[in-house]
Amino acid sequence: MSKNESLLARLAAYAEVMMRGEAFEQFGAICYRTGSDARAEILLVTTRETRRWTIPKGWPIKGLEPHEVAEREAWEEAGVKGRAKKKPLGHYTYLKTLDDGNKAPAVVAVHLLAVEKVYDKFPECSERSLEWMSPVEAATRVDEPELKGLLAALNTRSAA
Repeated sequence: MSKNESLLARLAAYAEVMMRGEAFEQFGAICYRTGSDARAEILLVTTRETRRWTIPKGWPIKGLEPHEVAEREAWEEAGVKGRAKKKPLGHYTYLKTLDDGNKAPAVVAVHLLAVEKVYDKFPECSERSLEWMSPVEAATRVDEPELKGLLAALNTRSAA
């Protein structure tokens, strides 16, 4: 069984929970900039616990719109500032490990964020690693099949 199939198989066990609308909701940002060769570059961050590559994402915040949450998470987790599109690019689903060790499905609405400024110091700079890369490379580094698809699609279309 391939890595993608095993991730999908684990998620499938939670299909009934998701159909009842009991999945957690999160908002994330695919942070991009134009590289020196005029091609899009994507910023990935590592998770704090398992050090897997992912995009900045987080929980809803009272008083903020989803794209504003994506902007805040991009700052806190990756040290970038920019504008996120209001309309999500798409969604992906993953199993969130909770504080008690249990797992629960989470659906992430993903917003494109055009990076305007990059900072060396930011709230989680000592807890995460960051790397700029092509959309195709980013797609190979993340685990979630739906997120892989969103990232890979950026290679063939204009992110802006």
